[in-house]
Amino acid sequence: MIKNFILFSLPKHLIYLIPIFLVTGPFLSDLAVTLISIIFLILLFKEKNFKIFKNKFYYVFLIFYFYLIINSLSQNQNYDSLRISFTYIRFGLFSLALTYFLNQDAKLIKKIFYSLLIIFMILIFDGFLQYFTGKNILSWDLKYPGPRVSSLFGDELILGSFIARMLPLLIGLMFVCNFSNDKKFTFCFVILASLFLVLISGERTAFFLTLLLLVLIFVLIYENKKIIRKIIFFSFACCFLIIAFSSPIKERVINVTLEKILASKNQENKYYIISKQHHEHYVSGVRMFLNNPISGVGVKNFRVFCSEKEYYISDYTCSPHPHSTYIQLLSETGIIGFLIVLICFIYLNMRLFYHYKGCLANKPIYKDYQICFLISFYLTLWPLVPSGNFFNNWLSIIYFYPLGIFLWTINKQVKNN
Repeated sequence: MIKNFILFSLPKHLIYLIPIFLVTGPFLSDLAVTLISIIFLILLFKEKNFKIFKNKFYYVFLIFYFYLIINSLSQNQNYDSLRISFTYIRFGLFSLALTYFLNQDAKLIKKIFYSLLIIFMILIFDGFLQYFTGKNILSWDLKYPGPRVSSLFGDELILGSFIARMLPLLIGLMFVCNFSNDKKFTFCFVILASLFLVLISGERTAFFLTLLLLVLIFVLIYENKKIIRKIIFFSFACCFLIIAFSSPIKERVINVTLEKILASKNQENKYYIISKQHHEHYVSGVRMFLNNPISGVGVKNFRVFCSEKEYYISDYTCSPHPHSTYIQLLSETGIIGFLIVLICFIYLNMRLFYHYKGCLANKPIYKDYQICFLISFYLTLWPLVPSGNFFNNWLSIIYFYPLGIFLWTINKQVKNN
């Protein structure tokens, strides 16, 4: 009984609880991913069935994974570099495990949907409460300057990032479960409330990613384009009104952004990219790449080398990472690691473009829910905004969660055909 629970029931429970775990922090969500991956491997060895590994995604992932290991062993500057590289395998296994367990239990996809919908509703209620009253349900205050809503994330100002990156997954799951046809009001409310929540979180990157999400959905959704386009038109109108009539939001999202980008001019008549801090991170990262073009300085070693004389500019230079996915990959993994991820991004652009051409010819390549899952991963690889640490556990789970569900939909299509 206990053995069956651990091998078959436990991983399924952990899979649909991951959206909730992500709100509590990295510990529970990372523990869940690790357990799911281990149990998945045990079941594969028990069944002696390894066909699930025979797909293009996992081949590319393994190339990247083994390169990280070689990179860390050759650089070997710190323990964290080795630890991150060797344990990174769990994220690839996690995506395949999602495909495996979703194939085993058809009801699991609805459990994931309702779990994510519930956590969104809680965050929406709690975020609104904190914004309008100054305190959330746990009596946590608004964060200043801003004010900036953090809701259940507390001191971590990542509410907007969570909403922006998980919203396409939620929309896709609504399509999978045919939720949008019967619950159009809820569908509309979730998108509008999420957009407002991103605005009051004060996260400019999350706001841009949300706008990019809405544009991509507007262009690429085919089967539900009527309802989607109405909601998106309404969303943009509401967004414009909120920014126009809310001075704090306008100040944070528009004025501060323009000030940093357009008027970031120092006494030496030099302009900064995004801000002085970001500019120095990027310059330092590029210097590391130019001095180590093949392999970089090693995974998670930006923070180690940024204080060295040839990379140090001022007190703003050093940071745990350079706040740019591609500059981090260039500086830490060199041209090889950078190209692997860049090629994935280019390939993803090609697939979305072919789908768009198919939509114009009334022959779309992907289902609406598949497009949403792809967009979720696409936002992760978008290069033109500041980003978090590419190797961060919390972010990596958000990256690979929708990818695993997408792989399941492709697997399901192949079986049906």
